[in-house]
Amino acid sequence: MSAELISILVLVVVFVIATTRSINMGALAFAAAFGVGELVADLDADGIFAGFPGDLFVVLVGVTYLFAIARANGTTDWLVHASIRLVGGRIALIPWVMFVITGALTAIGAVSPAAVAIVAPIALSFAARYGISPLLMGAMVVHGAQGGGFSPISIYGSIVNGIVERENLPGNELFLFLASLVANLIIAAVVFVLFGGLKLTRHRADDSGTDGSTGDDRGKGTSPESREDTRLTPPRIATLIALVALVVAVLGFDLDAGLTAVTLAVVLSAFWPDTSRKAVSEIAWPTVLLICGVITYVGVLEEMGTIKWAGEGVGDIGVPLLAAVLLCYVGAIVSAFASSVGIMGALIPLAVPFLVQGEIGAVGMIAALAVSATVVDVSPFSTNGALVLAAAPDVDRERFFRQLMIYGGVIVAVVPAVVWLVLVVPGFG
Repeated sequence: MSAELISILVLVVVFVIATTRSINMGALAFAAAFGVGELVADLDADGIFAGFPGDLFVVLVGVTYLFAIARANGTTDWLVHASIRLVGGRIALIPWVMFVITGALTAIGAVSPAAVAIVAPIALSFAARYGISPLLMGAMVVHGAQGGGFSPISIYGSIVNGIVERENLPGNELFLFLASLVANLIIAAVVFVLFGGLKLTRHRADDSGTDGSTGDDRGKGTSPESREDTRLTPPRIATLIALVALVVAVLGFDLDAGLTAVTLAVVLSAFWPDTSRKAVSEIAWPTVLLICGVITYVGVLEEMGTIKWAGEGVGDIGVPLLAAVLLCYVGAIVSAFASSVGIMGALIPLAVPFLVQGEIGAVGMIAALAVSATVVDVSPFSTNGALVLAAAPDVDRERFFRQLMIYGGVIVAVVPAVVWLVLVVPGFG
């Protein structure tokens, strides 16, 4: 049995044990990375740790730290009420507002995880307050980010169009952008319907943040005295300034979102230690362990060549259409655990041999690969999915993790085949 196949089977075993024994999957993945790295791949500790996502670790810790402070001093409550006033109390519009905001941020140049890191904590706080499915709200945020992610001036769009130009393939920047936008918009609409979005149209909220609809008891018996204080106090004003500073630093100056968030959280803690004291304990440490462990193991797979081995095996298939759909699935599966851009950078060159033959339309194939490799970022093992999981307050995290994993699995199983059928089979480009 080849080393590459062994490493894949070990990953399957990790999933099975974590699911059946309720052991943190990240801890299992670290153990697997150690065992496979040392015994199968002949890697030393440096080689194993090369895959540790230090940047993602800091993003998860920094963002959840900052927003734990925002929750403690009531800033997120104030933002929720402000959102309600913005849409006139129409709760059903809020998920779509979050979709549009994250889409706009990525379309104008924000990295997708940065946009999700900014929007997800606010969106999930709103979901917790009004009983909206966290899966619905989280999916709307992530799909919004990916919907705008391939505009001609976006990070993803610029990278993919650059790869296409470097490989001397025909490209269409507008087609790529619209393919991703439409795919994510359709998925978001389906998620909205399936996970209770239509029911939200029957509910409205008043300015106090209570549900003012008839037939819903969430707002009944709420007196003015029991309503939350949503005034702008000095700690809340400072926190709002910190959140704006985070957006400006990440989008305007291209600073690291995690390091910036940690710095801002420390400054707030120094001025208001009482409300910030418990924030460190509210960082989503189990989620951090889970995500970092799994990604470290995937890094071992990349280091030992398993990812390249799987991609080349697919690319060597003599039937172009079959190879195309399999490459879409490879992109979706691997991207659910690793860098979407990195996967696209590896898969597009692998598709070049049969694209230059003219039997497969290059424009449609590249769009299909791009959508397949990014739409799966709702997976809790991807950066965006991990941010959503970490940002959700007052939820059973194990249950929410399973929901995200199942939803991500459905996306992985369905979307590559659909985009292949719609974009590749007709032969666009």
